[in-house]
Amino acid sequence: MPITCFIIHTDFGNGPPVESFLRLTNGIGFCSGRVEVLHDGQWGTVCDDYWNQTHATVVCREIGCGNAIEAMTEAYFGEGSGEIWMDDVNCTGTESSLMDCETLDWGLHNCEHSEDAGVICEDYIRLINGADSCSGRVEVLHDGQWGTVCDDGWDQTDAAVVCRELNCGNVIEAKSAAYFGPGVGPVWMGDVQCTGTEASLVNCTSTKWGIQSYFQDSPAGPPPGKGEVLTNGIGFCSGRVEVLHDGQWGTVCDDYWDQTDATVVCREIGCGNVIEAKSVAYFGEGSGEIWMDNVNCNGTESSLMDCKTLGWGIHNCVHSEDLCKYYYIRLINGADSCSGRVEGLHDGQWGTVCDDGRDQTDAAVVCRELNCGNVIEAKRAAYFGPGVGPVWMGDVQCAGLGASLVNCTSTKWGIQSCEHLKDAGVTCKSEEGPDIW
Repeated sequence: MPITCFIIHTDFGNGPPVESFLRLTNGIGFCSGRVEVLHDGQWGTVCDDYWNQTHATVVCREIGCGNAIEAMTEAYFGEGSGEIWMDDVNCTGTESSLMDCETLDWGLHNCEHSEDAGVICEDYIRLINGADSCSGRVEVLHDGQWGTVCDDGWDQTDAAVVCRELNCGNVIEAKSAAYFGPGVGPVWMGDVQCTGTEASLVNCTSTKWGIQSYFQDSPAGPPPGKGEVLTNGIGFCSGRVEVLHDGQWGTVCDDYWDQTDATVVCREIGCGNVIEAKSVAYFGEGSGEIWMDNVNCNGTESSLMDCKTLGWGIHNCVHSEDLCKYYYIRLINGADSCSGRVEGLHDGQWGTVCDDGRDQTDAAVVCRELNCGNVIEAKRAAYFGPGVGPVWMGDVQCAGLGASLVNCTSTKWGIQSCEHLKDAGVTCKSEEGPDIW
């Protein structure tokens, strides 16, 4: 069954239960943060002397996350407190626990907390096709491949573990029967049974890693608050338009589809201005019902549902006419489409984002919005070169859970004193990532 989580500011912690030896704190989600270890009943930090990718690999494997993306130094995730338990760590990379690596004796070090070590690992769990990053179809990463979770036995307790693991607060509802659309690839987990205290879904009792008979028409996930999503696109603000009717997702025919109709969609899902309305299944053909045809909006509607149509399910289309639209944020001048200077589109013009107040949390929203995986680093001072035109946003403050940068608190649309020498950038770890702009 899918789940929906309230986004609330409650400290659930970012790591495994206290009986574990190792945890990651102050990061984004379960799989990044400052490395802390438990000794003599007290949590303490690890010094970054000689800290490298090999050590991060051991940590990521021990904590049950994906591959190590980057070993972080100089208290990247903030300074810890209390003891510094480990220094001069030396791992071969084959160890099952950081505790098995060579170090100085417990508590013996020449460090300060400004040298606390951290890691960024690949998250192994995500929510797809929801209204925001805290709702959607539950997917898990195994053997480098994303797969779904069967809804057999899926209930509110299981869903609560996912919400907590993703730092999404309380669970609202667990849903079943592919409420967010069927996934693709393997069905990795089935018959999930959580007690509700687990730090991660992978710690729950289940049949794991493809050992179940199951069809992809009912993977688990949390429901969106709205009856409309964009699927198969680049990030949250582009894709094939799908609407929910009678508990079933279906598509919209492109007959008479134009910029005015697309404007209503962009506004309804909380994205920026519409760039372009496209037709002929540009983002791939959907499946199931074609719910709407001959859509005719005047542009003032608050929802696509308020626009005139032929009526639910009445159409003369095939799925090759499923429609789509484009996007309003991009990364420029980076090594690939998942790194670069952050630019947003407003009033038909691209502009930059000032780095005042920008941090790892804000950068994570950009990476997630562009389907670029985990954030590696937030860049400042025009690291990817100064932009041109307006500086659209400044003093950005994200909670880390938003679906789009435009939903974060900021001084928007040119109301700031900032020069292009302070343009913000970001480097993300691409899973699939955008491939065109």
